[in-house]
Amino acid sequence: MKEFKEIAEWIEARGAVHEIPRVESLPQPGFRMDGADHVSFSTNNYLGLSSHPRMIAAARTGLERYGVGNCESRLLGGDLDIYDQLEQKLAAMKGKDTALLFATGYLTNLGVLSSLVKAGQFARIYGYRARNRHSYAFFTDEYNHVSIREGIRLSGADRLTYRHLDLDHLDSLLAGSSATSKVIVTDGVFSQDGDIAPLPDLLAVAERHDAMVYVDDAHGTGVLGASGGGITEHFGLHDERLICMGTLSKAYGAIGGFVATDRHIGELLRLTCSAYGFTSTLPPDQVYAVSEAIDIVADEPARRQRLWDNQRYFVAAMRDLPYRLVSTTTPIVPVLIGDEARTDHLSALLREAGLHVDSVKFPAVARNQGRLRVILNAGHTRAQIDRLVGVFRDNQDRFLAAA
Repeated sequence: MKEFKEIAEWIEARGAVHEIPRVESLPQPGFRMDGADHVSFSTNNYLGLSSHPRMIAAARTGLERYGVGNCESRLLGGDLDIYDQLEQKLAAMKGKDTALLFATGYLTNLGVLSSLVKAGQFARIYGYRARNRHSYAFFTDEYNHVSIREGIRLSGADRLTYRHLDLDHLDSLLAGSSATSKVIVTDGVFSQDGDIAPLPDLLAVAERHDAMVYVDDAHGTGVLGASGGGITEHFGLHDERLICMGTLSKAYGAIGGFVATDRHIGELLRLTCSAYGFTSTLPPDQVYAVSEAIDIVADEPARRQRLWDNQRYFVAAMRDLPYRLVSTTTPIVPVLIGDEARTDHLSALLREAGLHVDSVKFPAVARNQGRLRVILNAGHTRAQIDRLVGVFRDNQDRFLAAA
């Protein structure tokens, strides 16, 4: 017990404890905090769907029909037909045969990545014997989300980490591996940098080494592509080597996660994945809401257009100022500051101006790579974006001293 207290006091004394803001309403993107009105430039509710009247009505229908929760495993008595219907919609959106729903996106990565390598072990119970001995290895981008790293760790398989977007490094790691089954794992949009994985090039590397590609499209689903289909639609790709993961708590404005894949892999996951079969799944009202969100994204393309218009407007305004933007290809546009304490200080300065921007620092990013992660939203007005840019402009000496 003393050890934990000593560690906590040491960390707190060095200013490493993260301050968590307490809010009185959810960002739309305007919200209430500390008794005052603020504008959020940090919400993942990219299209503002969480408060859409159609979403609320759909969720209310689910509540009235089924109540507030599903208290059963889907493998027992809890497999409602609405889950299958939503999985079919998600699979079609990703151009895959089948999809599996999970309670959260984090749980999706933990469950799927830890289970992929266990299919053979499960089949041995039924007498299966492989013709050759199988071995597994994951090849993961160093900037992948922590849920990916945790899922791979739980699998017990080899993990080889390649430098961020360095496909030559990835190629060399694949060439040097003796694993019989190789899986390349990448974020689609990297959450702290905002850049996009070069999926066509990754698939070309996978083809050379007979590998699969697992892509976490949490920040791309509903945002990228002509109709919001995500990174695969963005690049116009449909490939049997691809396993597509996504979340329902960002552009779709609800909660949950899913994986879309070819039918044989989906069936194996239903058998082997504890995170799918041995826990409760989405409450029915969320299933209704997400299903409606998919339709809204298709019915209201102007929402995505406003999101991208706002992204381009902010990037253009910031290019007139002497800041380093980590990436400008997605609605995640981080402004690099460097020093963690100064990053927190500048985030607080913005908050004083009624603007909430995430202060992102270690361990979410490397030490001395702190940044103010600006996330654009379809609901932002030009006046709100101008306010944000104005604070950057008025305080650039203080900001640039940290860069």
